[in-house]
Amino acid sequence: MTVQDTTADLSAFTRDWQEWHTRQEARLAAPHGFLAITGLHWLSEEPQRFPEAPGAWSTGAEGVVVVLDDGEELVVDETPVRGEHRFGVLPERGGVDVVWGDAVIEVARRGGHDIVRPRHPDAPLRTAFTGTPAYAPDPRWAVTGRYTAFAEPRPTTVGAAVEGLEHVYDAPGRVEFELDGRPLALTAFPGLGPGGLMVLFTDATSGVTTYAANRALVLDPPAADGTVVLDFNRATNLPCAYTDLATCPLPPAENRLTVAVEAGEKIPRERGWA
Repeated sequence: MTVQDTTADLSAFTRDWQEWHTRQEARLAAPHGFLAITGLHWLSEEPQRFPEAPGAWSTGAEGVVVVLDDGEELVVDETPVRGEHRFGVLPERGGVDVVWGDAVIEVARRGGHDIVRPRHPDAPLRTAFTGTPAYAPDPRWAVTGRYTAFAEPRPTTVGAAVEGLEHVYDAPGRVEFELDGRPLALTAFPGLGPGGLMVLFTDATSGVTTYAANRALVLDPPAADGTVVLDFNRATNLPCAYTDLATCPLPPAENRLTVAVEAGEKIPRERGWA
């Protein structure tokens, strides 16, 4: 391969990464993205009102209920609702978004608890957002690994950004790979779409140049022979890197790498990165 070819390949690699990162930033800073969250409210059987959302909210054996006062209205599945509305029992890591004016009220279940998380486009965190710093993309951090499925998915309990909260994922398998000749492995969780995977990890840069608690890497479905590409240039921050109003999972213990993965997104400016 000539120098010209190598330069062209690097230019294309960098361009693809920049397009990907631009999309990531757009999702994060969308009018109702994670930067728009203004509160994290844990529901109980006792009805509660919150300053950023209408109605009195509670939960119990039959799921989440909101009771709206006269003059209050929410839009659920494009249908205006007034008075009492029952959301029913929500699935773990599931939820619904309901509309209130220009805001979205997220009603969800995290770690066995029902929550209400309002999202307002004028949230200061969102309006002040100027982007996430990141390492310059480098092809050396895109490596091919091999995925091995477990005989049965393994229930894996991990901690969360919220103290005392736990998440349980059914880990379908693990990915083995090498960095600088060093053999490594990561337990994988279900990712985006059928067959997709996600790994949560920390490494020797965590708390130094990258966010201390966790980073995430989304993987395409492995090939028929189990090969899968881990492009650590696309390692992202989870929402808890930007806001304390997130319930993000932490990596399992075996995914705490001792090598320095100097690739992907760095500590957000919102957490003090200059």
